[in-house]
Amino acid sequence: MTIQLDALTTDTIATHAAPLPGYDQITVRQVGAHIGAQIGGVTIGGDVPAAQIAEIKQALAAHQVIFFRDQHVDDADQRAFASLLGTPTKPHPTVSGDGDAVLPIDSDHSKANSWHTDVTFVDRIPSASLLRAIELPPYGGTTVWANTTRAYAQLHPALKALVDRLWAVHSNLYDYAAEHDEKRLGGVDVKETAYREEFRHLEFETEHPVVRVHPVTGERTLLLGHFVRHFVGLSGDDSRDLFRLLQRHVIRLDNTVRWNWRLGDLAIWDNQATQHYAVDDYDDQQHRRLHRITLAGEVPVSVDGVRSSIRKGDASHYSPIASLRS
Repeated sequence: MTIQLDALTTDTIATHAAPLPGYDQITVRQVGAHIGAQIGGVTIGGDVPAAQIAEIKQALAAHQVIFFRDQHVDDADQRAFASLLGTPTKPHPTVSGDGDAVLPIDSDHSKANSWHTDVTFVDRIPSASLLRAIELPPYGGTTVWANTTRAYAQLHPALKALVDRLWAVHSNLYDYAAEHDEKRLGGVDVKETAYREEFRHLEFETEHPVVRVHPVTGERTLLLGHFVRHFVGLSGDDSRDLFRLLQRHVIRLDNTVRWNWRLGDLAIWDNQATQHYAVDDYDDQQHRRLHRITLAGEVPVSVDGVRSSIRKGDASHYSPIASLRS
């Protein structure tokens, strides 16, 4: 019942809310007060006019995640559209995907049902991700995004003073058991195990500032998520307690938006100002598949101008380092 209400609410807001002013080439309707907007008047592909692309980027910076309904296109169209917004990366630093730019997000292999920002275990964190619905279960399969810029802004000044100078170690060898129940030996999912082994066959570890300066907006935003292993200089217990405290601020319900997918939908999120969570609200025998393309981003910079540093791994094969600052 809750899922049906969410779906009705999302569609009603997007359909009936007045378009926001300041856009001449596209329509922009807010989906949530603090994050999310639905974009109209655009058919994605490689021929989207430059004026529309500029306004799409404007809307993404303002709303952190934007949604396009009924874009019944193929991988080539998605890739061409992504190329107008930035530089597509390889599918993933360790997972091959299609070998070019597309990473299948397939429930047969894994479910990303924990809060994260994409690929934070490398130094050059993607600037944005584009996700297109290919196959959906008859119910559920929703995704939730959280606004990490607002989460920082809402912190008490004493917590801001703490996290402004704090650094965290991110790794792709994060603790799966912390988010997933252990399965008995005879119940191991072979496909899921193989995918995890591919995900972990190269090791990456990077020190990032917990508060980064957004390269486009200049705002401060929290850089956390499930790839965090610990905070530099803190014990394991202190790291876990502080991580839970900060994550609790990020994922407050009034700081999130939940999207009920339809076939052909495309979501684009600012990977420098959000976390997301693929909700496991459908049955295991049902199939969910979406295709993701990520865009190259900068190396994060702390509030005092220090760039992230690599501990292990070289991600140059995965992505160039983009220059996003105007």
